[in-house]
Amino acid sequence: MQCKPSSDPGAITSGPRPTKPRTNWFGPAALSPDGEAGARPGANWCAVGRMFDRIAPTYSLLNHILSFGLDFSWRRTLADALDKDRELKVLDLATGAGDLLISLLRRNPNIAKAVGLDISENMVTVCRKKIAAYKFAGRVTLMRADAACTGLPDESFDVVTMGFGIRNTPDVFNTLTEIHRILKPGGTAFILEFSLPPNRILRRIYLVYLRYFVPLIGCLISHDRTAYRYLNKTIESFCRIEDFCDLMRKAGFSGVRAEPLTFGVVSLYRGTRL
Repeated sequence: MQCKPSSDPGAITSGPRPTKPRTNWFGPAALSPDGEAGARPGANWCAVGRMFDRIAPTYSLLNHILSFGLDFSWRRTLADALDKDRELKVLDLATGAGDLLISLLRRNPNIAKAVGLDISENMVTVCRKKIAAYKFAGRVTLMRADAACTGLPDESFDVVTMGFGIRNTPDVFNTLTEIHRILKPGGTAFILEFSLPPNRILRRIYLVYLRYFVPLIGCLISHDRTAYRYLNKTIESFCRIEDFCDLMRKAGFSGVRAEPLTFGVVSLYRGTRL
């Protein structure tokens, strides 16, 4: 099975229609935050890390602005889905500036131990400061690593989460199999990711916002137009909801389902390791 980039035949375009990106297991293989067409997956992942290093200081602020503050409710929805009745060990992949990790800890005092992992050194630095400010340092370990090759032991976490990061990995299927490997039997993966609204009118409006306003606002605040042009392209070209669910099943997950949030702008995926 191969994920197909989400598409809208009636979508608004500017100038000549771009050629369809080369695809692999998860969608676009040629997108690069450094503007390098056809980069190797490994090279692309390094470029993603460098991009997030550049935008780390303003990343959380821009998330709040560009989502009109809805990112708070999206993270709360995921955090509230965790089991409240037992002690949990949690891994947050692509933890970034730590916003999801902090939400998980604030809303789930039964999390005894949490690990936050990210490919960007600067993101980990920002996250560490925020974790200390919230006085969660005693419950959290932060590490810099590849989400698809964490080096963590088999069957070591009750819950693995990932917020708005899986579309930026060079191989989504390998990342899903890695998540499955490190989950304990009975453990659950929760993945928040952007998606395209099913309603055609809302999708047109959303695509205009993604293509024109997101790069502009991102550039004005972060002074990095390239990063936010890359990020909006990854949203458009990521798997359709049903294809991503199929990919989770292929990686070994059971009980896979997707919950649309905010008219389908974001989807919360979940699956269990039996």
